[in-house]
Amino acid sequence: MSVQLQRDAAAGNFAKQLMDIGNGRMEIDESTQCITLPANFCKITESIDELVQKVFPNIAQNYKNHQWLSTRAILAAKNIDVNTINFTIQHGIPSETTT
Repeated sequence: MSVQLQRDAAAGNFAKQLMDIGNGRMEIDESTQCITLPANFCKITESIDELVQKVFPNIAQNYKNHQWLSTRAILAAKNIDVNTINFTIQHGIPSETTT
């Protein structure tokens, strides 16, 4: 995976945190065997719908704007989650219905 920094300090910090996670440099909680993400790593959402709305606001109006789309991404570790997120995004895009 590649993270474009575009001379952005926050993006550089995020890229470093991703590398630390990927390289196993994050401290592991002995009781849960999980890592704790830094407070500035991400924003937690309550649902996939909320996540899609935050990453792709007004997708019904913006989905044809390739530049707008190219600045947004949702990453998921499991294909089942990717499928669910893609389905949610596709539901927000207007389309013709045929029967």
